[in-house]
Amino acid sequence: MNDYKKSVVSIIDEYFSTGDVKVAASDLRELGSSEYHPYFTKRLVSMAMDRHDKEKEMASVLLSALYADVILPDQIRDGFIRLLRSVDDLAVDILDAVNVLALFIARAIVDEILPPVFLVRSKKILPESCKGFQVIVTAEKSYLSAPHHAELVEKKWGGSTHTTVEETKKKISEILKEYVENGDTYEACRCIRELGVSFFHHEVVKRALVLAMDSPTAESLVLKLLKETAEEGLISSSQMVKGFFRVAESLDDLALDIPSAKKLFDSIVPKAISGGWLDDSFKITSDQDGEKSSQDGKLRQYKKDTVNIIQEYFLSDDIPELIRSLQDLGAPEYNPVFLKRLITLALDRKNREKEMASVLLSALHMELFSTEDFINGFIMLLESAEDTALDIMDASNELALFLARAVIDDVLAPLNLEDISTKLPPKSTGTETVRSARSLISARHAGERLLRSWGGGTGWIVEDAKDKISKLLEEYETGGVTSEACQCIRDLGMPFFNHEVVKKALVMAMEKQNDRLLNLLEECFGEGLITTNQMTKGFGRVNDSLDDLSLDIPNAKEKFELYASHAMDNGWILPEFGISATQ
Repeated sequence: MNDYKKSVVSIIDEYFSTGDVKVAASDLRELGSSEYHPYFTKRLVSMAMDRHDKEKEMASVLLSALYADVILPDQIRDGFIRLLRSVDDLAVDILDAVNVLALFIARAIVDEILPPVFLVRSKKILPESCKGFQVIVTAEKSYLSAPHHAELVEKKWGGSTHTTVEETKKKISEILKEYVENGDTYEACRCIRELGVSFFHHEVVKRALVLAMDSPTAESLVLKLLKETAEEGLISSSQMVKGFFRVAESLDDLALDIPSAKKLFDSIVPKAISGGWLDDSFKITSDQDGEKSSQDGKLRQYKKDTVNIIQEYFLSDDIPELIRSLQDLGAPEYNPVFLKRLITLALDRKNREKEMASVLLSALHMELFSTEDFINGFIMLLESAEDTALDIMDASNELALFLARAVIDDVLAPLNLEDISTKLPPKSTGTETVRSARSLISARHAGERLLRSWGGGTGWIVEDAKDKISKLLEEYETGGVTSEACQCIRDLGMPFFNHEVVKKALVMAMEKQNDRLLNLLEECFGEGLITTNQMTKGFGRVNDSLDDLSLDIPNAKEKFELYASHAMDNGWILPEFGISATQ
């Protein structure tokens, strides 16, 4: 990462000196390490903010040139998010940092490299008291709300020797329109070449394809032109694929104006591939039955949505709201991805957020995530541990703490560490991290030390919640009032953790031979305080531990069968519980 940072500064300095977009794009591409491109976005803008208008304009032009071709849209968004978070520090050296960054964001929206919804989403994850929030408000009110704001924003820094993105787009449209009218392929190729924006040829491809779909009579001419540009080497293979991919991503929007857009696009793709001017690799991204494309698109969208959900959780500490948001996404197959993203974001933050992440894992346990989800999530984390360590110095130790804490919180069983270890390459950073986690767990007073490893969070730690549940059940068992016990459960404010209430109540009923505790569960269920899902999870946890319980409670299995039968008869638990319990 340090080498990347040094190289990036050199690339940006050279670009500000020469103004050569092609060289900057080529140097950045050759540098590799594309996963760090959000840092490039942040560094480019922050360096330009402290320079003259000429460099500010050049930075905006370069971002537009690199968009989609070298730097992915998500990476540009992430780079601007980082800028918003660091604007308080930037303001120490740059007095008008808020206004300048607001203009950069407005310009990025006008240039279509940031979506307008970026403003709304940023507001949700930034505290109103920070300067980053002020930046968003300034961009909205001072720049994007004004009449003719696009033109004003584009000319704010006086323009540069470069043609602006908007002007380039207009010229591309004019070239294509004229070509469709006269059919002169040679002249159209000459005009495209004269634009001198090889890094922006994906826009030519995109606009040509949209024109072909919007005017069926133009399709044959458009395909002829694209084939010619590819055979001449005028439009590179990567630019051609980018152009097709951009159209594929916008098909839903295009369908509003061109109802048959998807059908037309699906008919063009095989013609382009069979004609040899669209790389076969596009089959992977477009996948004509739409399945893989939609899956990839769904995963990309899921990752974006979960980052917003996690960042909002770090601000609000509202676990029930996070769980509702995850349920609304309706993508349980990506649960391991969520876990990886949660811990990765927490690693780069303070102890408060790390504690909150661990508490959240306990909340998700049994409620939404299976043990398999946690195992797969940690495997994904540990497989990329070496890359994470480039950005976060103490990543390996912190990951070991997360892993050990998950075992202490009963999210993972100690045996699960072995499952995780066998899926990792031997002698890798991930394997070493698992070994460190085992050492932490086997140390004296490991439970207490690990529970306090990050100093506790703003919410209750799991151990405190378990203690409160035990006390309220003991008080109820010795003659307490049902309504008071229900209120205590409600006051816990942890509906995602009510399976623990069910489990402890059932075990206590067996130990004390006091079936009165079932009356409490009946009342909780009747009030809707404990859901069917939570009730089923609690019964399931007791069912899984019956062999161990029988060592201390000889008739544990007999009693449990009676309790489960009563619960089934009264509809407390899901019908499939009977099947899983039998198995």
